[in-house]
Amino acid sequence: MEVRKLSISWQFLIVLVLILQILSALDFDPYRVLGVSRTASQADIKKAYKKLAREWHPDKNKDPGAEDKFIQISKAYEILSNEEKRSNYDQYGDAGENQGYQKQQQQREYRFRHFHENFYFDESFFHFPFNSERRDSIDEKYLLHFSHYVNEVVPDSFKKPYLIKITSDWCFSCIHIEPVWKEVVQELEELGVGIGVVHAGYERRLAHHLGAHSTPSILGIINGKISFFHNAVVRENLRQFVESLLPGNLVEKVTNKNYVRFLSGWQQENKPHVLLFDQTPIVPLLYKLTAFAYKDYLSFGYVYVGLRGTEEMTRRYNINVYTPTLLIFKEHINKPADIIQARGMKKQIIDDFIAQNKYLLAARLTSQKLFHELCPVKRSHRQRKYCVVLLTAETAKLSKPFEAFLSFALANTQDTVRFVHVYSNRQQEFADTLLPDSEAFQGKSAVSILERRNTAGRVVYKTLEDPWTGSESDKFILLGYLDQLRKDPALLSSEAVLPDLTDELAPVFLLRWFYSASDYISDCWDSIFHNNWREMMPLLSLIFSALFILFGTVIVQAFSDSNDERESSPPGKEEAQEKTGKTEPSFTKENSSKIPKKGFVEVTELTDVTYISNLVRLRPGHMNVVLILSNSTKTSLLQKFALEVYTFTGKIIRW
Repeated sequence: MEVRKLSISWQFLIVLVLILQILSALDFDPYRVLGVSRTASQADIKKAYKKLAREWHPDKNKDPGAEDKFIQISKAYEILSNEEKRSNYDQYGDAGENQGYQKQQQQREYRFRHFHENFYFDESFFHFPFNSERRDSIDEKYLLHFSHYVNEVVPDSFKKPYLIKITSDWCFSCIHIEPVWKEVVQELEELGVGIGVVHAGYERRLAHHLGAHSTPSILGIINGKISFFHNAVVRENLRQFVESLLPGNLVEKVTNKNYVRFLSGWQQENKPHVLLFDQTPIVPLLYKLTAFAYKDYLSFGYVYVGLRGTEEMTRRYNINVYTPTLLIFKEHINKPADIIQARGMKKQIIDDFIAQNKYLLAARLTSQKLFHELCPVKRSHRQRKYCVVLLTAETAKLSKPFEAFLSFALANTQDTVRFVHVYSNRQQEFADTLLPDSEAFQGKSAVSILERRNTAGRVVYKTLEDPWTGSESDKFILLGYLDQLRKDPALLSSEAVLPDLTDELAPVFLLRWFYSASDYISDCWDSIFHNNWREMMPLLSLIFSALFILFGTVIVQAFSDSNDERESSPPGKEEAQEKTGKTEPSFTKENSSKIPKKGFVEVTELTDVTYISNLVRLRPGHMNVVLILSNSTKTSLLQKFALEVYTFTGKIIRW
């Protein structure tokens, strides 16, 4: 009997929850929440959303229902800002991807059948995840630990931005944003954005390190710098937040006016240049993320083919304006080194394409890091890597020896041989180590073939006997050496230890200091205006304490100085100045028992009372001057005596 009553109670509870859910769904009208009509444009919807979001944001509005109201506003904007969801709502009263009433009914029946398993309703009224396995499965593979964050996420943030969510148990706001978070994660992860989830209950150290003191919190990390997300959790805002993390100068807009200058920058920047031709006026986020990942190796440009002023480029490079086209240019700007053309380019395709064209055909060795990448150390006899190095002088235009070396590299590309060049005037020690001690190479180019044996700089090499002029005979000799190396590696008979290359592209000290200072100021600015106030309390306390001590000291000193000035200002000073017409020191008569003030010479009338204290008991090192005056000469002589004392000591007499 009791079991039957319990079963009836459960059935009644289920029916009641479903009724409340239906009433809640019917009661929610995104148009009414935002206060716009059903024919409102996207601009009107966005304007209404921004106004209401500012008014009802929980950080600014202390009303108890502000958080729920803000969630409704965000949900309404999420529906109406997405044309597909808005159309579904207008037709079926549901913003999901269901098509028609039949699928809605199937979805509700599915939720009803699984009620006892999960007690969880997607976008429902209660959002009570008593069984959290379904919710946690979304974030399980993105969970971060402190060591993983420090050792992997932070270094990796210099190649791609990270979007991290801070969550915890019994966080009802976390459940509200979960559908949006899942949708955004699937989209951004495909584009190359790193995703992370921190459970504040289990990873308190990491949550505190990130500066997150409430859940849910969403933050971004790029170049090791943390930035917090402060807007409503909707897809468009999160996407814009990730895009705002990226530097603004990653991709240059290219037209007919500047494409020659852009592509000709390979010689100064020592990088290949990439051009994307597409029909969208805004640079795609995938392309920006790719540019950030390979910013140290290539320069990126974007051509909007729908803009006037791009016809010359599209005609010159035979571009199909209806399909996204990616071109890579190296030393020759008249013809791309590689090209790819496809609709809906995926990240993996672009990464493979870029990775195969990271370096110029004959890149210049500008740093030790680049030397390690282009000329790696020999690992085994089967993995030999040879570097053909052209040692040449720096010139404004391409010299004939370099052009001949470049054409030879283009015609003899091999997996085991890499062609590079070095400016001998910039890397003097490096060039002197490879060049023979002969006057024949003074001011001329030379070619060396080398193989690195260890990271300490030990190499085996062979330098061509004659200077490199780029003639056909020089090319024939170099080709013969390369063919002989395949059979006999002992051809490289010379051995040396190369010095480390100086970093030619490193900024000077003042620029490094300026960049560091600007980054520090930017971090402080962000910390003051965007960080959690609880985290800022120690800094604010220190600042206010320092200001209190500083201004307190100034105020006390000001009052002290004003008192001294009042005491030191003789009452008869103005009258004396009027009588004499000169700025002369004045004197006043005071009680002899007072201690002399600093800056004054005390004049005391000598009587039988003051005789012992002033003359008999005179302290060692002190000197008294006794003036013998009469009543008739006292005033005039004391005035002259005061002037002499003031001239000699800078002090005035007090009488």
